[in-house]
Amino acid sequence: MTEVKFFDPGYEPDIPLTYAVIAARYLNSWIFVRHQNRSTWEIAGGHIEMGETPHEAACRELKEETGALRFDIACVATYSVSKDELTGYGRLYLAGVFDLGAVPDVSEIAEIILLDKLPESLTYPDIQPFLFSKSIEYLEKEGSVRDCQK
Repeated sequence: MTEVKFFDPGYEPDIPLTYAVIAARYLNSWIFVRHQNRSTWEIAGGHIEMGETPHEAACRELKEETGALRFDIACVATYSVSKDELTGYGRLYLAGVFDLGAVPDVSEIAEIILLDKLPESLTYPDIQPFLFSKSIEYLEKEGSVRDCQK
């Protein structure tokens, strides 16, 4: 069984954060991406690289995976995923995209779609619904995306 837990945005676990995931909105729709080697959809995101802050990783991944050119980005939460007695940590962001260009040629993303809800065919169906719900909860509470530097 997979368990997803949420913590305050600035929470620093005992082990390094591994992932930055970015729920992104453009023209009142959610942006979802499809990796070139998969037929399923996912929320944009990826690994935090050595020497990179989670915020820097989130901005880089958003640009690389969606083609976002101009956006505001807010830190929603730090999260953990536990499965098979292993636990990893990531940081969840919410982005409001103002300008969307083409997905860069160097990206592993084959295409993006704009939807008003979570797609049925998900790459990580035991994790992404929780991240998506937390993003919606943040948006409903805050009313908009504010930039943060965490």
